[in-house]
Amino acid sequence: MQEQLDDIQDRLLCIADELADLGMSAIQSAIDEDGANAKRPEIEKRLTRARRAVDKAAAIVGHRPESTTL
Repeated sequence: MQEQLDDIQDRLLCIADELADLGMSAIQSAIDEDGANAKRPEIEKRLTRARRAVDKAAAIVGHRPESTTL
């Protein structure tokens, strides 16, 4: 069972990385479109919340301390 949990944790961490990448892309797009007047896009806020939730899930599955930083 531990091997399966480790696999799930690895997949969750990969998903968290993908969400972080999408969030950074959203920020970059906003900067490209609006320059210095760019505001944090709503989609980036949602992606960050989702990434944090997935990080927490990975921590729970892996029995490791939760991290609040990326």
